[in-house]
Amino acid sequence: MKKLYFTVGLSILSLFALAQCPIGQTEVTIDVSTDNYGYEVYWELAPTGSNCGSSVILSSYYSSAILFSYGNSAVGCNANNVNSGGYANNTVIYEGPWCLTDGATYEILSRDGYGDGGAAFVTNIGSWPMYNFSASSASETFSFSVVPPAAIDGAMLKIKNPSYILAGNISLEAEIKNFGSSTINSMDVNYTINGGASVTQNLSGLNIYALTSYDLIHPTVWIPATSGAYSVELWISNINGQGIDAVPSNDNLIKTINVKDPIPNIIPSYTSVNNTFTYDVIVNSSNQIDKPRDLDFHPNGDLWVINKGTENSGGSTVKVGSPGTAGQTSLKKQDGNAWHFMSLPSAIAFNNNGDFATSTSVLSANHNGSTFTGPSLWSSDPLIYAVDHGPGTNGSHLDMLHESPYSMGIASEKDNVFWVYDDYSNDIVMYDFAEDHGPGNDDHDDGRIRRFPGMGLSAINQDIVNHLVLDADKKWLYFVDGGNQRILRLDITTGATNGTPSFSQQETLAEYKKMIGFVWEEVITTGLVQPAGIDIIEDKLVVTDHSNGDIVFYDVNNIPALEIGRIQTNEPGIMGTVIGPNGKLWYANATLNKVVKIEPSSIISAIDENQLVLSGNRIYPNPVSNTLHFTSTPNSVSIFDLNGKLILSANNNINTIDVSVFNEGVYFIDVDGVKSKFIKY
Repeated sequence: MKKLYFTVGLSILSLFALAQCPIGQTEVTIDVSTDNYGYEVYWELAPTGSNCGSSVILSSYYSSAILFSYGNSAVGCNANNVNSGGYANNTVIYEGPWCLTDGATYEILSRDGYGDGGAAFVTNIGSWPMYNFSASSASETFSFSVVPPAAIDGAMLKIKNPSYILAGNISLEAEIKNFGSSTINSMDVNYTINGGASVTQNLSGLNIYALTSYDLIHPTVWIPATSGAYSVELWISNINGQGIDAVPSNDNLIKTINVKDPIPNIIPSYTSVNNTFTYDVIVNSSNQIDKPRDLDFHPNGDLWVINKGTENSGGSTVKVGSPGTAGQTSLKKQDGNAWHFMSLPSAIAFNNNGDFATSTSVLSANHNGSTFTGPSLWSSDPLIYAVDHGPGTNGSHLDMLHESPYSMGIASEKDNVFWVYDDYSNDIVMYDFAEDHGPGNDDHDDGRIRRFPGMGLSAINQDIVNHLVLDADKKWLYFVDGGNQRILRLDITTGATNGTPSFSQQETLAEYKKMIGFVWEEVITTGLVQPAGIDIIEDKLVVTDHSNGDIVFYDVNNIPALEIGRIQTNEPGIMGTVIGPNGKLWYANATLNKVVKIEPSSIISAIDENQLVLSGNRIYPNPVSNTLHFTSTPNSVSIFDLNGKLILSANNNINTIDVSVFNEGVYFIDVDGVKSKFIKY
């Protein structure tokens, strides 16, 4: 049976109507919504346990002898594939009313001629839209009970905090719903951590109307003592000052929240002239690595690698457990319908709940010359991903939206919101999968898509990726624009919806809009030949160059960004790169079929980079705009540019050096024979 969902939104003026039905019965209506193919829909209304097509007689105040069947009778109970008749496309049809027995349970027997569902049913008990069902396969059964809402019934729907969260002050967030008929004006919100003491606070001045949802933030923040897994219980009570709730069993939820330490910024370890590097091959073809185009870390520390595969067979993943340790494991998996949902994957990105999304670099996921493809959402749960979920399901994907042929990269924002580089329309596209449709189903109508056009984007080709990464703190989306040999960034907080995108909508969606007035700018326009992979930590950007295997580091405090270092791996073919949980740098080489971790000979943190310690002398600040200061007087100081040209030389009695006349860039400084780098901005 399909999982049921409840509707949101109802006028507070609605009244529970019994006038037209006899005592012991209640008026019921059903609103049916169709997609682009209304003729595929057939359904029946029957008491629980009835077979489709049985001669079930229900009473109504229109007639005492009516078989309640609707839609296209040619589809019928066998879900025959027809292409005419029945309901209109993209229409809401209001069926009923019927007088049904109070407290009894009934079923909607749904059939779809194409086999992908497409109809949605809102069941109104009296005036109350109590149930909302969405069909997603050829044959489904939805149950509802003829029971009006109680006066007071509040429910905890969702703890909205992600499963993985950084340490710090954490505000617990939740979505609740008023399933009662009375407006909720006040309530207590409570939480415990690992079964400890309750933290309770009253919220007043609320206006949560009947059958509407409300997002709350508990006023008292939670401050975890250490990183680790915590059991968080959140509940509501004392609604409108009353101790009685009609359904107390739905008042609380428990969720495991994993508190993580932030990734350390050790980029100075990779830009220091004093460091050397080793290249540890983590996995290669012997671990079934095959043309790896990207990699990302699951929030739990596992490393996932995405294999390109072939267009007809689809790509695959290799999960590396305990990567880079003696206990390392690897496991390749491929979804049964990867040919559609993961065809020539270009990138992989995990969200903060442990799910991941992939982008597909094909024109059509159906391989028929159409333009029907885009990113897919997946669960990393081994009981869900790449598992056959039975008849009526289509692979194990959690969702797919089909508005971006040649998707060359993907980045996570939060929850089920991702950003895609669309090389077919030359746009950056925001994809919000909203609620996933479950493994192998195909209800996409809650998806939201916004297109950001007009930046002159162009990929090198459909083989070399254009990856993206989001600076979650500053809300800048950085992305590779390989065909123009540049890196751009987009302020995702800017812009407004304005009209319909030029790329025609491929399916029913909650929103499909073009964006205008957004802020974007060029970050890097020189020094790259075939940029491909990208990652960021704080103000340091990392870009890979597919053409020569260079890994280039930039400071983005100022735009254009300043190149502060470059590692020459001498391994052309590098695509994806990622900064791992311990700050180390990892990359995937699609040509050499391997994943590599770069180990610096010593670790230098970004905190250390703010000052230089040379021959016992502390020199600051770094980066510097005007004046370098010395805590003690050196015997000699020399400053060179990146080409080794001597810029300044001084001896004795030096406490400061004026560098304001220097051009912006990276310089070497030699203090009493010890050399390091500093940045002039």
